[in-house]
Amino acid sequence: MKAFTYQRVNTPGEAASSAQGHTGAKFIAGGTNLLDLMKLEIETPTHLIDVNGLGLDKIEPTPEGGLRIGALVRNTDLAADQRVRRDYAVLSRALLAGASGQLRNRATTAGNLLQRTRCPYFYDTNQPCNKRLPGSGCAALEGFSRQHAVVGASEACIATHPSDMAVAMRLLDAVVETVKPDGSERKIPLAEFYRAPGKTPHLETVLTGGELITAVTLPAPLGGTHIYRKVRDRASYAFALVSVAAVVQADGTGRVALGGVAHKPWRMEEADAQLTHGAQAVYDTLFASAQPTAENEYKLILAKRTLASVLTEARA
Repeated sequence: MKAFTYQRVNTPGEAASSAQGHTGAKFIAGGTNLLDLMKLEIETPTHLIDVNGLGLDKIEPTPEGGLRIGALVRNTDLAADQRVRRDYAVLSRALLAGASGQLRNRATTAGNLLQRTRCPYFYDTNQPCNKRLPGSGCAALEGFSRQHAVVGASEACIATHPSDMAVAMRLLDAVVETVKPDGSERKIPLAEFYRAPGKTPHLETVLTGGELITAVTLPAPLGGTHIYRKVRDRASYAFALVSVAAVVQADGTGRVALGGVAHKPWRMEEADAQLTHGAQAVYDTLFASAQPTAENEYKLILAKRTLASVLTEARA
């Protein structure tokens, strides 16, 4: 692990300002992803800013009837919150499908959204990876790609986003709230939060230098039947090969979002509009631009069958 300096801050504005003033600075909260990457020297921050003392660990109702979830709310607490379990059940189920109990006790809402890919070539510093070292190439394109993206990828990167929570939040139209070093605040719909890999896969979000996530806001509850189904290689502590989050109303309308298939939670409003026409129509819309490799083409079949199973269960 490379040497670094450490700082505790008292306000979000102070955290953002400090990040801008220190080249190579990183925020640290639960550290469940960052510390691992630092040990492997994939992340080498020169300055760590501890944001645990900012008081961003509350879940509060909004005037619009939704919930405002602080950036430092632990995954365990969010999944167990009675309002989340009652009104946003898909989010609670997605959280409980991720990681282990010990990790959920430390992992935070903001950190979950910002976790890095689990592509093995990203973690192997002996292999080229454009996400880790821009311009070095993508070893996964000609390598082991069974777990990689089948849609939304580029010639520079075919890695997937690992979060379960983010899939549910995308389904629920979550909005990310941030503060910048100059003290200004902004709200970013999660639909616009993640960048497409294109030629710059190392730029994963639209956050600017020093910008700090302070909360995630959920709109008023959707109602309907909530389902989160995660297909993986083993029953626990494994990342999704394919996951499906769905909210379906009594009249057959609703929403679907998928994980494990792209660089971000994969949802298309055009696909949502096809729900009343059946799972095949939804699948055709979601994967119209799919470009799988020979090793992960099975994900298309897996996604189709999982989607059909989830929609059948929801309608029953």
